[in-house]
Amino acid sequence: MARKLIEQGHSVTMVCGSNTTGITGLEGPFTKGRRRGAVDGIDVIELDLAYSNNDGFLKRFWTFISFALRSIWIALTEKYDLVFATTTPLTAGIPGIFARWIRRKPFVFEVRDLWPELPREMGVIKNPLVLWAMGVLEWLSYRSAHRLVGLSPGIVEGIKKRGVPAGRIAMVPNGCDLDIFTDSAAPWRPGGVSESDLLAVFAGTHGMANGLDAVLDAARVLKERGRIDIKFLLIGNGKLKPALMERAEREALDNVIFHDPVRKSELAGLMQATDVGMQILANVPAFYYGTSPNKFFDYIAAGVPVLNNYPGWLAEMIEREQCGYAVPPANSAAFADALELAAAERDHLSVMGKKAKALAQREFDRDKMANEWADWVTGVVR
Repeated sequence: MARKLIEQGHSVTMVCGSNTTGITGLEGPFTKGRRRGAVDGIDVIELDLAYSNNDGFLKRFWTFISFALRSIWIALTEKYDLVFATTTPLTAGIPGIFARWIRRKPFVFEVRDLWPELPREMGVIKNPLVLWAMGVLEWLSYRSAHRLVGLSPGIVEGIKKRGVPAGRIAMVPNGCDLDIFTDSAAPWRPGGVSESDLLAVFAGTHGMANGLDAVLDAARVLKERGRIDIKFLLIGNGKLKPALMERAEREALDNVIFHDPVRKSELAGLMQATDVGMQILANVPAFYYGTSPNKFFDYIAAGVPVLNNYPGWLAEMIEREQCGYAVPPANSAAFADALELAAAERDHLSVMGKKAKALAQREFDRDKMANEWADWVTGVVR
């Protein structure tokens, strides 16, 4: 998105923290907790705030607050025409609030998850005082922003329910990196998976929100049925990965393979050898229409049929476009049935994959969506 702004003649300063697997492109030591340099024409300010999905709640909270506080100073001192902030977490909007009310700068806020609705429904945060404070911050962020971007239909509706006029909100979901997920990527499969096996892949965080026990439940059902020709590959890290690996070992689920995270360029090659991409989330109603998961768009960009295990806008899209399987939540038998059906109809898998690719090209090409996003964001200062 930043590169699209630069392509249109704008200058962009991007403020970010550090991540255990992400690479900003900057090298060299941090000075006073930050380093700065040009990456692809973007002026990047990287704060020395390491973040990992394995971090506990208190460490995450402190990292989020530290990032917001340090970004406030940047928002108050840098030269710019507008400030754009994107969640999660919700605290990412705090610098934009200061920019709006103290410097009178235009502020555009992108909402990638609804807070506090999501953590409340997941049971992650139960303290009523904390939930109240998050609700206040949510209201203040929405009301301070001149324009907002919601990544899914449910997010847009959630913003509207907070009293924001529809004319100030645009829905721009995550997009497909069609330039990365091409047929020219070298295909590969991990050890333990033969060419004849049906390979179902999940690529993403192994956390509470992802509900990956559903995959292990389906793996157990398939093993009980004697379907050793259907393999599951879970790629990524997360707080619950050790527990998932321990369960798989305890139950002798040798049809489940765990793999370290890979870059998108490597993932593109894996997708060339993948039969089904798994879009898995915990059965939380806030997810049904309130998420826009990157992995779904990676799957369809690669032309891979998607197996989705919760209702909502993505399940409806999969059924409408006939580009995969939508199974009910918490139903391991239905999950296993879908994969057995996939294994029995390999030719039809190819047809669904082509429909997935067509959907990606028609509606979610990131290059096209970046133009829409850039026009909406910069339009606030025209």
